[in-house]
Amino acid sequence: MGWPLGAAPIALGGASYPSCVRPLLLASADNFRDVAGPGYPTRHGVAVRRGVFFRSNELMLDDEDVLALVGLGLTAVHDLRTAEEVAAHPDAVLPGAAWHHVDVLGIPPEEVAGLEDLAEAEALMTRVYRGFVEHESSRSGFGLLLRRLADTEGPQLIHCTAGKDRTGWAAALLLHVAGVDDDLVLADYLLTNELARASRARYLTMAETALGPDAVEVYERVLVADERYLRTAYDAATAAYGSLEGYLTVGLGLDDEDLARLRARLLG
Repeated sequence: MGWPLGAAPIALGGASYPSCVRPLLLASADNFRDVAGPGYPTRHGVAVRRGVFFRSNELMLDDEDVLALVGLGLTAVHDLRTAEEVAAHPDAVLPGAAWHHVDVLGIPPEEVAGLEDLAEAEALMTRVYRGFVEHESSRSGFGLLLRRLADTEGPQLIHCTAGKDRTGWAAALLLHVAGVDDDLVLADYLLTNELARASRARYLTMAETALGPDAVEVYERVLVADERYLRTAYDAATAAYGSLEGYLTVGLGLDDEDLARLRARLLG
């Protein structure tokens, strides 16, 4: 199916898509998009290739959206959720795409349920993003994911539950490997807040109904992408490994050949 033609340009989160390139919008997975955005520029002088790596929230898809994703020719789906999350909400089956489970701990639901104020919510998100760097199981998962992305032919999809934290970190790493400037990586990360506005509103309405209006502000902090959260992971990588490159190589175990294959897929 690919990227259908459109008559008018579309701007999402500061990313301006040419009139001939409109993103594929899914009704049942509102945070689905191409990791490359409209073809982000890189320091290598070429744009990140579209149609190679996609990202999404959980794949509880209606029939129309299943057909749309099948039309992309996906060869692999990489599910970053925990086993409990997968069991609660199994992915829709996408014919032609091999399903790979990469268990990475995100926001523990039991901790979310006990949040009482903004400080607790922000402390939880800080632990989650530090965990992407500091927890051995998370490093193992992200390392496995990036090697699989490098070694698998054809278009591939990465997702978790909301598509903003675990998937957001994975997408940020891919864009860094491609050579995209930090400000543009951040803008892409924050794009979740615009795309997932409707699904976030549904969750907040549920929280307000169950817990009262005071819960909305608290719960919103775990439902949004925030520059401070992404910076927490960057800072943790620098503290532990000297740089993001050190995190990729020493922390995640990627060698020069792994990174070269990944960069080749990203840049062509």
